[in-house]
Amino acid sequence: MNPEKDFAPLTPNIVRALNDKLYEKRKVAALEIEKLVREFVAQNNTVQIKHVIQTLSQEFALSQHPHSRKGGLIGLAACSIALGKDSGLYLKELIEPVLTCFNDADSRLRYYACEALYNIVKVARGAVLPHFNVLFDGLSKLAADPDPNVKSGSELLDRLLKDIVTESNKFDLVSFIPLLRERIYSNNQYARQFIISWILVLESVPDINLLDYLPEILDGLFQILGDNGKEIRKMCEVVLGEFLKEIKKNPSSVKFAEMANILVIHCQTTDDLIQLTAMCWMREFIQLAGRVMLPYSSGILTAVLPCLAYDDRKKSIKEVANVCNQSLMKLVTPEDDEPDEPRPGQRQADPTPDDALPKQEGTASGGPDGSCDSSFSSGISVFTAASTERAPVTLHLDGIVQVLNCHLSDTAIGMMTRIAVLKWLYHLYIKTPRKMFRHTDSLFPILLQTLSDESDEVILKDLEVLAEIASSPAGQTDDPGPLDGPDLRASHSELQVPTPSRAGLLNTSGTKGLECSPSTPTMNSYFYKFMINLLKRFSSERKLLEVRGPFIIRQLCLLLNAENIFHSMADILLREEDLKFASTMVHALNTILLTSTELFQLRNQLKDLKTLESQNLFCCLYRSWCHNPVTTVSLCFLTQNYRHAYDLIQKFGDLEVTVDFLAEVDKLVQLIECPIFTYLRLQLLDVKNNPYLIKALYGLLMLLPQSSAFQLLSHRLQCVPNPELLQTEDSLSGTWAAPKSQKADSPSIDYAELLQHFEKVQNKHLEVRHQRSGRADHLDRRVVL
Repeated sequence: MNPEKDFAPLTPNIVRALNDKLYEKRKVAALEIEKLVREFVAQNNTVQIKHVIQTLSQEFALSQHPHSRKGGLIGLAACSIALGKDSGLYLKELIEPVLTCFNDADSRLRYYACEALYNIVKVARGAVLPHFNVLFDGLSKLAADPDPNVKSGSELLDRLLKDIVTESNKFDLVSFIPLLRERIYSNNQYARQFIISWILVLESVPDINLLDYLPEILDGLFQILGDNGKEIRKMCEVVLGEFLKEIKKNPSSVKFAEMANILVIHCQTTDDLIQLTAMCWMREFIQLAGRVMLPYSSGILTAVLPCLAYDDRKKSIKEVANVCNQSLMKLVTPEDDEPDEPRPGQRQADPTPDDALPKQEGTASGGPDGSCDSSFSSGISVFTAASTERAPVTLHLDGIVQVLNCHLSDTAIGMMTRIAVLKWLYHLYIKTPRKMFRHTDSLFPILLQTLSDESDEVILKDLEVLAEIASSPAGQTDDPGPLDGPDLRASHSELQVPTPSRAGLLNTSGTKGLECSPSTPTMNSYFYKFMINLLKRFSSERKLLEVRGPFIIRQLCLLLNAENIFHSMADILLREEDLKFASTMVHALNTILLTSTELFQLRNQLKDLKTLESQNLFCCLYRSWCHNPVTTVSLCFLTQNYRHAYDLIQKFGDLEVTVDFLAEVDKLVQLIECPIFTYLRLQLLDVKNNPYLIKALYGLLMLLPQSSAFQLLSHRLQCVPNPELLQTEDSLSGTWAAPKSQKADSPSIDYAELLQHFEKVQNKHLEVRHQRSGRADHLDRRVVL
């Protein structure tokens, strides 16, 4: 410093002492400055006061010499003390050079700067509030200072400033929020602790409504909640808890929509505390805001659904997620199925993309390509803020269906999540069928795929959805209309409308049309499509048919109409090109028909064939059952067509008897001994009126090798009374009169034509087997050559 320079009104002694390396001498100089400034105050000499402050600032506090800077700081503090209540007039000049020293490399100098600012603030009190942002900015830096003395000094200053803010009603929250929003993303634990402590203070001040600005800082609070320090996490928990209490008290003033996306993001984090807290907030938001949250359902489901599959290690998160899921589902009502176009005088609650969103927002639901990408990219958000004042709230299913489809397609997703997805689909088809049927073509393939799931409960829920699709009145048209958006269009290869020629074939033998089964007009066009694709699935995945086929068909018979199921499948199998599969499928259907309790009513309907509908059903089943000779006989036994059964067995001599064929005869003998055929066994007592039943059973006996089944049937026939009465009347007199119990004289059934059909189908099977055998022989010869 130039000793010849004029520092008036500061005396040369004051200047020399301010530059001294000893603190005591600088303190003496500060006392002299205080005395000098008091005189200027008494004289109301503002020019000299400003000159003193400017000199201390420019020539000392901002000097290159460290001792000069220390002298300048203590001198500025002395000026403030001398000014007293008038210090507010000079605060900018007093504070700015001190704050500059906060960045000094010398820790001692930073400490002196903190001490000087403390004295300045202590004198000015509320007058410093217009300069609060710069003070807060400086303090936030000192809070992370590595020097313990500096940190200690900053804490004293921090407490003083908090007291001033608490006492005052002039705090400018609006101008402070941008700074708070910026500083809240600090990764330093001390800076985070500093931020949290200030939010707690501001939240406790009655005149400060921080809740209005919660969307600005909520994301940062959740990030601080993930801090490694237990104390900071605990403090952040307290802050978030206080905010949530206030939200519950004043839900009408809460900007739910602006915070929904933040919660979705943090509900998907790997940190258990953050995830649980965010999920609890989401639960409260859904319950408090109600239908306001509906436009954000896709993002909420993206966050909530995976949590439903958590194990007991995350039981708390799973339970809260389940409440969120159930609460959100309840918000969807039939009114959401109304047309998308607003009524006259109404304003749509379309999300507005212009509202500000916090840092680190990102997509939380499936992207436009249908993929589920939970990565977050800046500037892209699932949620866009929607004003709660707009009404009515419109439910857009595009995003919801996309998320549900994505989760159902994910093979790694947990069972409970898949069940929840299927419950959602069922709920949407019940509440909003008109909108949902626009998405059926994209959902149908994955619903069929889900039938291969390992869980019976998942399959059952899946069948409930498919049954609702097949029976809903909203699906009566083949063209359900355009989708809500272009992103959900999918291949229709799995969902084919039967051709007109096929529709005509359905009317064979008295059936009533394409979409509906004879006695159940509630089935829509999707029912037949479902049956077609279900059989395709069984054909391409034989293990599914073996392991799950009976369960699936039985449940469908409960959910829909059993007659519809069997009638439609029989029609489709009648045109099946894969004869081996047709035989296998018919055998499976026949076993279900004969053994399942769910088919009791249908069996009773077929047993007597009293109505035209039951006779038509029998003829329809018979034509497909002809793919498997033994099942055809069992159908005749079920319907008490014993003479026709006997005629069929007579034809068995012309068939190729294989091991599989004999195995099926064996199974039929076992079935005859089951409760289902109790009435048949009792009819053996009436030899006179049931001669063809006995002859048919003897025919089966003659087909069998002398195995256990042969012994079983033989013992049964030995119980028939008066075997000499097996001779029929026509064998004695040359004519035949139908016994009372026979149905051969029914004018509605042409048994001769049915027998011809049986022979025709069996010839096809024989031809196919011979072709296969010929190809096998050809291959064998090639190998030999």
